[in-house]
Amino acid sequence: MEKMWLLLHLALTTAIVLLSDVNGGSAGITSKFIRTEWPSIDIPLDNEAFAVPKGHNSPQQVHITQGDYDGKAVIISWVTPHEPGPSTVSYGTSEDKFDFTAEGTVNNYTFYKYKSGYIHQCLVDGLEYDTKYYYKIGSGDSSREFWFQTPPKIDPDASYKFGIIGDLGQTYNSLSTLEHYMESGAQTVLFLGDLSYADRYQFIDVGVRWDSWGRFVERSAAYQPWIWSAGNHEIEYMTYMGEVVPFKSYLHRYPTPHLASKSSSPLWYAIRRASAHIIVLSSYSPFVKYTPQWEWLREELKKVDREKTPWLIVLMHVPIYNSNEAHFMEGESMRAAFESWFVRYKVDVVFAGHVHAYERSYRISNLHYNISSGDCFPVPDKSAPVYITVGDGGNQEGLAGKFRYPQPDYSAFREASYGHSTLEIKNRTHAFYHWNRNDDGKKVATDSFILHNQYWASNRRRRKLNKHYLRSVVGELFA
Repeated sequence: MEKMWLLLHLALTTAIVLLSDVNGGSAGITSKFIRTEWPSIDIPLDNEAFAVPKGHNSPQQVHITQGDYDGKAVIISWVTPHEPGPSTVSYGTSEDKFDFTAEGTVNNYTFYKYKSGYIHQCLVDGLEYDTKYYYKIGSGDSSREFWFQTPPKIDPDASYKFGIIGDLGQTYNSLSTLEHYMESGAQTVLFLGDLSYADRYQFIDVGVRWDSWGRFVERSAAYQPWIWSAGNHEIEYMTYMGEVVPFKSYLHRYPTPHLASKSSSPLWYAIRRASAHIIVLSSYSPFVKYTPQWEWLREELKKVDREKTPWLIVLMHVPIYNSNEAHFMEGESMRAAFESWFVRYKVDVVFAGHVHAYERSYRISNLHYNISSGDCFPVPDKSAPVYITVGDGGNQEGLAGKFRYPQPDYSAFREASYGHSTLEIKNRTHAFYHWNRNDDGKKVATDSFILHNQYWASNRRRRKLNKHYLRSVVGELFA
C-alpha cells in the first residue's frame, strides 16, 4: 500500500511539473493556510537550547563548513570562552581513535564593549571521500568529540541531499525549523543568510546573542557542513556604538573557503560537492559591472563543468523574483546584473532568503526589459532557473504575510509559513525538491516537485539516458 501511494505521488508530481512547463506559470497557487505561530521573540538565554557545555573553558559554538573547492577538506570552528587553549583538532576514522592532528589559529575581536571568546579555526584537509571522520577538540576533561561525513567524490551521478534554510534566528519557531531539518536526512545545509539576528540588540547584547546562536545551531552544524551566505542582519553597521566595519562579527566567526575559488572576499565564493557546483553571492557587496564580485562570477561560471558537476546552484540573500510586499523589488539590481548569465549558463535553481515566507517560481526570465523598452514582464524560459525563496526559518521579525495580488504568472506556489527545504539529487538528470512547513510543531511536506537538470535536459545524450535514469529513480523509491 505504501509503495502504491509513493507511485501515485510520483505520477502526480511529474504531471504537475509537465503541466507547469506547458502553462508557463498560469496555475500558480497562493496557499490559504494560516499558521498559528509561536510568539516571534527570542528564546530566553537560560533555556537549554543555549546550554553551555560542561567543563572549564570547554569548546562551544562548534561548526564546520567545506574547506576546499572539491569537498576533501573542512574548516572546523569553535570558541573557548575564558582562555585560548589549544587550537588542535585530533581526528580519525574510528571512534575514540584519533590518528591525525591538524593545527588551527585563534583570534578574538571586540564589538562596542563586548569582547568575544577565543575563536578557533582549523583546516582539516587531505580527507577521503565518502568517509565518516571523528574529531576531538579541547583538552583534558573539557575536551569534546564530534563526527562528520565527507561527500562522495565529484561525479555526475553522485546522489546527495542538501537542506536549505534561511533567516533562522533563535526563537521557538527557529528551534522548530532546526529540529525538523535534522529529521530530514539531509547531509549539508545551504544557508541563505541572516543567521543570529543579533543586530536586533544593542551594546554588549549583540555579541551575547551571537554566542547563544552559535550554541543553538551546534546540534547540527558541528556534525555536517553549513555553507554560509551573508544577509543584511550580518552587516551590523551601528554608528551609535562606533561600529562601522560591515560584517565584523560574521567574518570573525564564520569562515568560508573563498580562496579555493580565487575569490577576493569570504562573502562570495564557490564549491563543488558531489554532483553540484554551488555559487554563493553577496547581495550586500558591490556587484555591478567591473566590480570584484562581477569579475569573479564571470570567471567562475566559465569554470563550471556540467559533465562532472551537472547541477548548478546559486545562493543569495535577496530574491530576484518576489511577489511579497516585504522587500518587493529589492533584488532588481542584481537581476539586471546577473540574470542573463543565469540563463546563458543554464543555472538549475537559485535559492534566496530575506523575505520571511516561502515562494517558488516557474522557469522565467525578463531579459528583454531595459529602461527604454516596454517589454517589462517575465516570460516563460526553459533555459532559466527556478527561483525559490526560503526566508522562513523562524526569526523574531515574524512572517511576511502580505503577498501582492493578483499572483503574478511567474509565481508557482507561495505561502507565509515557517519551514525549510530539501533538494535530493538522484543523478545527473533528476532531483527531488521538498518544502516542509513547520505546522505547529509537526513537519508537513507542502510543496514538492521533480527538478529536471538544465544541462542534461537539453543535451542530446539525455534522450538515451532519460529512460535509464528515470527507471533508476523509480527503482530507488520502491527498493
